[in-house]
Amino acid sequence: MAWTALFIAGLFEIIWALGLKYSQGFSKPLPSVITIAAMFVSFYLLSYSMKTLPMGTAYAVWTGIGATGIFICGVIFLSEPLTLVRGLSVLLIAAGIAGLKIAG
Repeated sequence: MAWTALFIAGLFEIIWALGLKYSQGFSKPLPSVITIAAMFVSFYLLSYSMKTLPMGTAYAVWTGIGATGIFICGVIFLSEPLTLVRGLSVLLIAAGIAGLKIAG
């Protein structure tokens, strides 16, 4: 259950990170509310998962899911560049997440 909560926390991290972009410095009400709500859910689920999982593992996986997910969102939705080095780098992050899951 802790791994599921951690995965969902990572998805909500993607939502709040993307929401930060669309809130334009918290000047737009709806994206700001969505961002803050997603932050709350993400942190709550992260803290829940840390009851069972080691802190270092949980935090690394949470940030890795968020970093990988927001990178993909940036490429798909915000026309950010996808270069060979950037793509390989995000694959290394994903490999690290998988490694922590396998080792845990």
